[in-house]
Amino acid sequence: MLKDKNLYYVGGVVRDEFLNKNSIDIDYCYEGDAIEFAKNLNVIKENPDFGTVRVLYEGKEIDIASTRTETYPKKGHLPEVNKIGCSLKEDLKRRDFTINAMAKRTTDGELIDYFNGKQDLDNKILRILHDKSFIDDPTRIIRGLKFSVRFGFNLDKKTEDLQKEYLNNINYDISYFRLKKELIETFNLNSQKAFDKFNESKMYKLLGENQPNYNKKIEVQKFLSENSNYTWLMYMSFFNLENLPLTKAEKRILEWLERLKKQAPNNNTPKESIIIDEIRRANNV
Repeated sequence: MLKDKNLYYVGGVVRDEFLNKNSIDIDYCYEGDAIEFAKNLNVIKENPDFGTVRVLYEGKEIDIASTRTETYPKKGHLPEVNKIGCSLKEDLKRRDFTINAMAKRTTDGELIDYFNGKQDLDNKILRILHDKSFIDDPTRIIRGLKFSVRFGFNLDKKTEDLQKEYLNNINYDISYFRLKKELIETFNLNSQKAFDKFNESKMYKLLGENQPNYNKKIEVQKFLSENSNYTWLMYMSFFNLENLPLTKAEKRILEWLERLKKQAPNNNTPKESIIIDEIRRANNV
């Protein structure tokens, strides 16, 4: 394994180790300039604007990020890097939740935990790192939903209050591309619990204005017996998705869903449209 006293495992891989879960991606962070650090390695690709570098090490491709600070000049959109090579603490502070803001030194395995992420992990708590976290990046609300379902965690009281406050004062000028990405990751888990929380907490308001407000439980999961790349869309189809950047295939599913209100399905009807129509009829919506 690649080791250096300034090289750390960060984020999900550290969290998942404590949860005894396998982590698909291993994130490395170098305290300082990762590109400079990698000069004596087999470099495949560099991105100086973000201070990241990809290297080939022992037959594996490894991404290494420099420690960096970010700001959000346009709230709800991609951040801008304003300092590469900052302290590890500054880098970890920009992350979404304390459980993802831990680091582990590659040389000796020392845990670096400035924000009590391990304690929150033990207590099954999701806590943001600063009061403007959701204002900077509202997709963290959906990420929190995903973690709550995957790990059985709950928001701490202050984080929950700040989430409610944001959902009552939403900035609709956000990156809907990033929002869609989080919705896909969350609802492709095919979790009724996630959908119930999404409705009850009114997270659907993130999708845009003029959303329907369902004052009852909508059963979806029991109708979805097969895994599909469009599972997320079958959950989200109950809402107005005009702000999301949908693919042609996704638009076709929703267009056929409208047709099924007036005509029977045929050989050209996407199976997802048929399933959604069945779910709607069963739930009387």
